[in-house]
Amino acid sequence: MKKIFGLALLMFFLVSATEFASPQPEAMHSIEGTWELQSFYNYDDGINISDTVPTAEGYRQVKMYYNGKVMWSRHAPQDPREWFGYGTYKITADSLIEKLEFGSAPMMSALDTLRVFRFELEMTDDTYSQISFDEEGHRTFSENYKRID
Repeated sequence: MKKIFGLALLMFFLVSATEFASPQPEAMHSIEGTWELQSFYNYDDGINISDTVPTAEGYRQVKMYYNGKVMWSRHAPQDPREWFGYGTYKITADSLIEKLEFGSAPMMSALDTLRVFRFELEMTDDTYSQISFDEEGHRTFSENYKRID
């Protein structure tokens, strides 16, 4: 009888404790899908946007995220070189980390010095900004994307 009473008391305590637990955080937006670059922001003081630069006529950059993988390509009419990359990604509530594994010849040259790209992430259902920062943590510029699929 003591065991049953103890078990019932324990169950009552556990059920009561769940009512006082902190609420679940809001669900994060999903970055999975296809995104197209719309503009760039520059930050003059590491906090505030100093200007918005739209993409140039004919310039196109698309990123695709799926199942922990990222792939992107860029077409710039004034640059005859091919630019694309492939790798893995991870997001948290406020950061995006891309680790590129391979890419086009110009990208592979850049990957000799840097393979892991860390960004501050601002995201809604249909837009996101990947914000670059300096070694002191001040914002420098961002790429701003719109979901296309």
